[in-house]
Formats: sequence, C-alpha cells, structure tokens
Amino acid sequence: MLAFYRWLLYLYPSLYRREFADEMLLVFRDAHADASAAGFAERICFRVRETCGLLAGAVREHLHITRVSGPVISFTRFDMRPEFRFPRSTVFLMSLIFGGVILAMEKANTIMVKYAGGEGSIWPSLPWFLGFTVLFTFAGALAVRGILFALGRTGGQRLANIQTGPHRTE
Repeated sequence: MLAFYRWLLYLYPSLYRREFADEMLLVFRDAHADASAAGFAERICFRVRETCGLLAGAVREHLHITRVSGPVISFTRFDMRPEFRFPRSTVFLMSLIFGGVILAMEKANTIMVKYAGGEGSIWPSLPWFLGFTVLFTFAGALAVRGILFALGRTGGQRLANIQTGPHRTE
C-alpha cells in the first residue's frame, strides 16, 4: 500500500510534492501502521479513504495552480495550504487575552466572596454592566471598522495578499 500511495503522490504538482511529500508519507506510514492492527473492513475503509483523499487533493492542487476561483472540490479535511501563517504577535496576544480571562475570573471570585455575606448583591447592577460592555464593544468595533474603511483595506483583503516567503516556479 505504501508503494501505491507513493505512486499516487506523483499526481500532485511537483512544487507541492517537493514541499509536502515526505511529511505526507510519514503521516501515512503512521496511520497505516495503526490501521494494520484493525480488522479487514477497517483496513479497506482506510485504503479507500486515503486513496480518495489523495486523488481529490491532487485535483484541487492542479485547479489551484490554474487559478480556478472558488472551491470546486470541498474536502476541507484534506487541505494542507502553506499560504496562511499566523503572525508571531498572535502568541503574545492570545497569552494576553488568556491572562485577562484569568484576571476577570479572579475578580469575579473576589466580588462573589465579598457580597456573599449578605451585605449586598451585584444582581441589580449586572444588566447595566452587560449593557455598557456591549455598547463599548460595539463602539470599539465601529471605530476599528471606520479606520479600516478610511484606509480602504479590510482585514480580509490584507490576508489575501500575505506573502509567506519566496515561491519557487516550476
């Protein structure tokens, strides 16, 4: 089966094959080893699924090269696109957001302990707090949208023009 899989990889464009063939073979070897321990029906299903996925991926890559617009074949499970990478600042921003969530949880716990003794309740002020939160979020989003509109470029257009590195031609 490995020789058949390796042969099917030649259906992919050469640039794609150079970039991903080794990784695809490694993943297939691991999956094939797991499937070998299964029963006969599971092995057949595995082989059919992998063959169909490889054929669909090869067709999709050739269509991508010829710049056919829109997803002609939509098997998103098998996509291996190198065009989009998260910026390095994403890790920092996600950590910052995570810290904010932890801080908010701790603050909520402090408020709960403070008002749980019967001194008062935060429930009457909760709807106002939620309303102002939604209002400020909407105002912030509207301001960001206005800035992007003034610049004439949306985030989606910027992502479409990301260059991940030098691309080799065949």
